[in-house]
Amino acid sequence: MRILGIDPGLRNLGWGVIESHGSKLSHVANGVCHSDGDDLGERLLSLHNQVTEVIAAFAPDQAAIEQTFVNKDGAGTLKLGQARGVALLTLAKAGLSVGEYAPNRVKKTVVGVGHADKKQIMHMVKLQLPGCNPENADAADALAIAICHAFYRGTADRQLREVRA
Repeated sequence: MRILGIDPGLRNLGWGVIESHGSKLSHVANGVCHSDGDDLGERLLSLHNQVTEVIAAFAPDQAAIEQTFVNKDGAGTLKLGQARGVALLTLAKAGLSVGEYAPNRVKKTVVGVGHADKKQIMHMVKLQLPGCNPENADAADALAIAICHAFYRGTADRQLREVRA
């Protein structure tokens, strides 16, 4: 099973592809899509085109994306939600089923604690995917999301509860 993980962001959208064979995980690729353009519409289109290229290049069987968390910056949260919406649309257009996971669920699954920092996530991703060298923290987060999906996809009940969280 090939899984594409997406860490949504308007400026930098992290992505990571892993292979899951039972409990064995291996790294395929990772990177970051950087939005281009002067206005929001152009930037969102740029992200759509880049995610489409990733899907074409790596042919994932399933995808996973992080849920949006609401913070103090309402405008920032809305923009993040728009980037996430574009990613979800692109994944759906490619015919991929998508698991959605809360940030704390991803951290707890990969690191063991729900409030892990970026360095801890990077470290644990490298441990769980030997030979992997994530491009940056966004790519490491995307790989962590894919790892989380590899764990939860086998249990439909767990995944359904997570989507509703």
